[in-house]
Amino acid sequence: MIDQQLREETEKWLARIKEKKNNVVAKDEKAKEHLKNMEAYISDSEYFLKKGDLVRAFEAVVWAWAILDMLEKLELVEWKC
Repeated sequence: MIDQQLREETEKWLARIKEKKNNVVAKDEKAKEHLKNMEAYISDSEYFLKKGDLVRAFEAVVWAWAILDMLEKLELVEWKC
């Protein structure tokens, strides 16, 4: 039961960040580097999810969100929409 809940939460947050990342634009080169790191964490989360490593999958998506949140708060990104 807990495994299913963790999988569902991870999938939910992965879907949301994948949608959101399509609307974000870096303001400078440093922000672009951070967005690449965010993409890597998204990819890692998908990989771990496929392998059934649910804790690492969730952890990776949380890191991806943390990067996006930081960039937004520091006003290093803009939104297309």
